[in-house]
Amino acid sequence: MRQPDPIRKAVQQLSRFPGIGEKSATRLVYWLLRAPEGTAQEMGAALEELAASVKECSNCCNLTASDPCRFCADTKRFDDTICVVESPQDLLAFERAAEYRGRFHVLHGSLSPLDGIGPDALRIRRLLERLRDGTVKEVIVATDPDVEGDATALYLARLLDGLGVVVSRLAHGISVGTEIEYADAVSLSRALENRRSL
Repeated sequence: MRQPDPIRKAVQQLSRFPGIGEKSATRLVYWLLRAPEGTAQEMGAALEELAASVKECSNCCNLTASDPCRFCADTKRFDDTICVVESPQDLLAFERAAEYRGRFHVLHGSLSPLDGIGPDALRIRRLLERLRDGTVKEVIVATDPDVEGDATALYLARLLDGLGVVVSRLAHGISVGTEIEYADAVSLSRALENRRSL
């Protein structure tokens, strides 16, 4: 029986990454073949370690190698506010902005009935558990400004209604530095909806 071509097999595996098509995967495979000896092994070992050591934080559901994660373990953060995000990447975007000092909660997605993603597929139950003791006064819903993100925000607002917490949503609209004439219709509409007094 003929063995599968290792180059083709590697291309197929790398093509599984989001945003990596067959051409990009092929380019990466040939780069690995020309890279210094041991590069492919180091990368493979790092991926194995990633799968073996990274898990969800038992508190905020962020992906982490330690439990609790560094954001939950940080005693200088404010406990009365939780920012709910769709993904760990969104959490990191807030950290890069260096403006928010409260707690986080990662849903690991957004509601999308057409894709079979309902409330039970998200980490909503864990969020509700965090609100039980009354410490949290505000939940900031920071889901994406798309149909799924809006549906998730509306669902959370209804679910949290009556629990004694303020539920807020990130403002949406025109990006800083954008000229109005170049703004798309949706962004312009959102900017009008979310206007505030000066």
